[in-house]
Amino acid sequence: MANIEEKVEELIKDKIENIGYSLYDVEYAKEGPNYYLRIFIDSEKGIDLDDCEKVSNEINDKLDEADYIKEQYYLEVSSPGIERILKKDKHLKQSIGKLVEAKLFKKDENGNKSYTGILNDFDENTITIDKIKIEKKNIAQLKTVYEWGN
Repeated sequence: MANIEEKVEELIKDKIENIGYSLYDVEYAKEGPNYYLRIFIDSEKGIDLDDCEKVSNEINDKLDEADYIKEQYYLEVSSPGIERILKKDKHLKQSIGKLVEAKLFKKDENGNKSYTGILNDFDENTITIDKIKIEKKNIAQLKTVYEWGN
C-alpha cells in the first residue's frame, strides 16, 4: 500500500502547494470493509474545514483521472493535528528540539515501553530522545507531544 501513498503524494503535492498549503502526509488504509485515502495538509495559519474542502475539491478529479486505487475508497482531507505522527525524515527534521513520545512495540532492555523527551537527533536507523538512542525498527509510533498550558 505504500506504493499507492507514494504515487498519490507525487501526483497531488504540487497542486496542493500551488493553492497555498503543504502536504504533510498521505495514508491509504483499509479499516473493516472500507478503504480510506487520507491526505494531511498544513499551513502556517493552521487548517480549518474550508481549507480541507478547498484541497479536496482541487485534488479529487486528479485522483480520479490517475485511477491508482481500484477499490472504492473514502477521501479524507485533514490537518495532521496538534500532536503529529512523525513518519518521515522531513517530519523528524522539523521536530528536532521538540517534545516527542516514542511508543515501542515491546519493552526494551530497560523495561520501558515508551519514552517521552526532547528529540535530539536521528539518522537512518535510530532516533535520540534525551540522549537515549532508540532503534527505529523498535518504534511502533512516534509523535510530537503538545504541552497544554504553555
